[in-house]
Amino acid sequence: MNIIKTDIEGVVIIEPKVFGDARGYFFESFSERDFCSQVRQVRFVQDNESKSRYGVVRGLHFQKPPFAQSKLVRVVQGCVLDVAVDIRKGSPTYGKHVAVELSGENHRQLFIPRGFVHGFSVLSDEVVFQYKCDNFYAPSEEGALAWDDPKLGIDWGIPEEAVLLSEKDRHHPSLDQLESPFSYGENLYPELHNI
Repeated sequence: MNIIKTDIEGVVIIEPKVFGDARGYFFESFSERDFCSQVRQVRFVQDNESKSRYGVVRGLHFQKPPFAQSKLVRVVQGCVLDVAVDIRKGSPTYGKHVAVELSGENHRQLFIPRGFVHGFSVLSDEVVFQYKCDNFYAPSEEGALAWDDPKLGIDWGIPEEAVLLSEKDRHHPSLDQLESPFSYGENLYPELHNI
């Protein structure tokens, strides 16, 4: 796999090696050995899948420690703009974001470490989106950031009037209102200290 660094340390794009012929294609979507040696030590414990239609924006979400999650995300069908925002207090990239187009055609994946909020917008008619998490979902520990906070400067790639949101995603705090539970330089992976 090819690892592409982004402007924010720790957030990386992963391009698998795709083998194609007249029958179709094959690629290895995840190898724990390669991921841990080339990206970071992580133990994924849960796989999720969602289906959405054009204009849907999901995010920006995170879970609070000790239930914080890293995510490895990819698109099986369709196309999204995937976004990660640094919310680690004291980080030199605090409030900055990475936005990457992921599609069933480019097979790219994005790794979002703990200490970031995550979301995506659907650019195609529909999308099937998959992601691996390194911690189990804990509804009581959800946190979020307003998707449309002008301070973030995110271009979601769709007109605002076409955006479809859940009721919950309409009422998240701005970056200035957010009380982030993450600090830059803090060990956000304490369970991995013996690996």
